[in-house]
Amino acid sequence: MLEVTLIYGFVNSIILALIALGFSLTFGISGVSNFAYGSLYVLSGYAVWIFMHKLQIPFVFAAILAVILSSALGLALYHFVLLRVRGLVISEVIATFGVGLAILELFRYMGFTGFEYTLPVFTDGSIEIGNVYVDHQRLWIIGFGIALAVALYFFTHHTKLGLAFRGIAQDEKTALSLGINADRIAGISVAFGSGLAAVAAILILPRGTISVNEGYDVLINAMAVCIIGGLGSTVGVIVASFLIGYAQMITDTLSGPHWKMIVSLVAIFIILVVKPSGLFGKQKELEERI
Repeated sequence: MLEVTLIYGFVNSIILALIALGFSLTFGISGVSNFAYGSLYVLSGYAVWIFMHKLQIPFVFAAILAVILSSALGLALYHFVLLRVRGLVISEVIATFGVGLAILELFRYMGFTGFEYTLPVFTDGSIEIGNVYVDHQRLWIIGFGIALAVALYFFTHHTKLGLAFRGIAQDEKTALSLGINADRIAGISVAFGSGLAAVAAILILPRGTISVNEGYDVLINAMAVCIIGGLGSTVGVIVASFLIGYAQMITDTLSGPHWKMIVSLVAIFIILVVKPSGLFGKQKELEERI
């Protein structure tokens, strides 16, 4: 029992980190909370399925096209919606949530429900770790999750675009004075985050079926990880992913899988009461501002 909890809790933590990285990256750079994030995750899964089954495109190319499509939609979302309301936080939330809701319910209206909507696993089989069998897809998730986190670190610290991302995130006015186009970088960050949502979907969805309701679960989990870790903090995302990941696994073991989502909701409530800025958040709290 302990080995199962440790191993599958680790996998669950990596899954949560994959889900939250794009959401956190977008907010950390542009300051925009993209509430259409969960819908882009689901859209990417359905896009791969459509490319494979309707257009007969091989899985690898279908996955690449889905990432490009999600990124393009994220960029369009910024330029046609967010750019008009940027800086108005409530308007940003309402606009992105409205777009996300429309996407998800459109898929439901079109009849994309049922067990036939699945993505293929990368490789079949499983290996034994200790006394626990772990399927290959979960191993792919672990490998890609770690590789993606490392790649993002090097991207943001050692590339021109990555340094521009960090410059806008740290001080937008100073970045503007150095010739960095804030709107352009913010738009790219939303596209980048949307692409990461697609990558997460392609890795995670082969474990089950594609469901419209998954979009809401993904958004809640991404928000929980980012709020607990601290919005915009990559270290916070990793730490919070493991805290929630193991808490969900323990809850699943003791009480059943239907209680897992309650963990995220309770965690959000507790952190907002105790430390609203999150464990590694840089936003000043009320007592620090007075």
